[in-house]
Amino acid sequence: MPRTRFYGSLSSPKVDLFVDLGNPFLNLTVDGFLKIGTVAVAKAAAEETYYIVKRGSVSHHKFEQSLKKMCKEGAYWGTVAGVYVGMEYGVERIRGVRDWKNAMIGGALTGALISAAGNRNKDKIVMDAIAGGAIATAAEFINHFT
Repeated sequence: MPRTRFYGSLSSPKVDLFVDLGNPFLNLTVDGFLKIGTVAVAKAAAEETYYIVKRGSVSHHKFEQSLKKMCKEGAYWGTVAGVYVGMEYGVERIRGVRDWKNAMIGGALTGALISAAGNRNKDKIVMDAIAGGAIATAAEFINHFT
């Protein structure tokens, strides 16, 4: 029986923006904010486009709501990413070691900080810290093994 093979590769375009603020901590924090904020804006734009196509029309009011949602999502997720990158860098500088534990501690601190900013429930803050640490650690391990 004949076999068919398909070989190929897929690569995405790489766009890199670097803002030099004169401090590595600030550079990394702003870089994380911009990159993840942009991803969040793109996600919100795709969702809003779907809803516009589904409705079949767009009004001025709905368009403004869509823009506000895109900005809000970008600012929120950009802030979370910026805080995380800054925390991880700070932990690395304090510990003097570059390993997965920095991601875990940075993620836990970020989860707790973001949760505490909008929440007074101590159990929820602890759970968000655990989730942040777990997600950051898992992402670090996945990055390391791929």
